[in-house]
Amino acid sequence: MMNNSIYQINKGINKSIEFQGLRAQYIWYFGGMVLLLLVLFAVLYIAGAGTIICLAVVGGSGVFISIKIFSLSHRYGEYGLMKAIAKKRVPKVLKSYSRRSFQHLSSTEGGI
Repeated sequence: MMNNSIYQINKGINKSIEFQGLRAQYIWYFGGMVLLLLVLFAVLYIAGAGTIICLAVVGGSGVFISIKIFSLSHRYGEYGLMKAIAKKRVPKVLKSYSRRSFQHLSSTEGGI
């Protein structure tokens, strides 16, 4: 009886967006790169650099950063880059040069 329903089911409801092979946050990185290069072109042009020089600098930078973003997207995937950054921030060793925090714990637990 549900076969003739007028409502369509959205099968990609929980999937992240993808554009030209870029997924998740890499789309934002690419957009930020485009805006940054636009500002760089404007600054170089206003500063008096020639149009060919501006295009060469901005074009070369754009190609390099684009390749880097696509390689990060391919290497780490949707959440891997955030996990890699978080893993680097975890300390390898915890050092404590006093017993103060442990003494405070034992006194609040009933004097064990």
